[in-house]
Amino acid sequence: MIAYTTVGTNDMDKAKAFYGELLAELGAKPGWSSDTFTGFSVAPNQPSFAICTPFDGQKATVGNGMMVSLLAGTKDKVDSLHAKALALGGTDEGAPGVRADIFYMAYFRDLDGNKIAVFAPNK
Repeated sequence: MIAYTTVGTNDMDKAKAFYGELLAELGAKPGWSSDTFTGFSVAPNQPSFAICTPFDGQKATVGNGMMVSLLAGTKDKVDSLHAKALALGGTDEGAPGVRADIFYMAYFRDLDGNKIAVFAPNK
């Protein structure tokens, strides 16, 4: 079971602003936070999404093949989250649409290049 995921950032202030606005669309709010880490969740007992500067002090880099997927719940929410991410400065990695007849998904990269997917069941 997933407790939380993290993606690295090289600019905590920009990442907090980007994910603060984006994840608010899913009802998530910042929970715990420090100079190097901020977690967002919909409730304290629910899985969270976090941003952090790397513990080793090195530059944050994008993991090849690494992706975080967020449950949006509805097709309309997938569309709006994808559009919001792009409006906040993210880049398109795949427009909203049906994937493998199972999911309605969209992909984007955040300000640091981390790949994020948002999805809803294709019902």
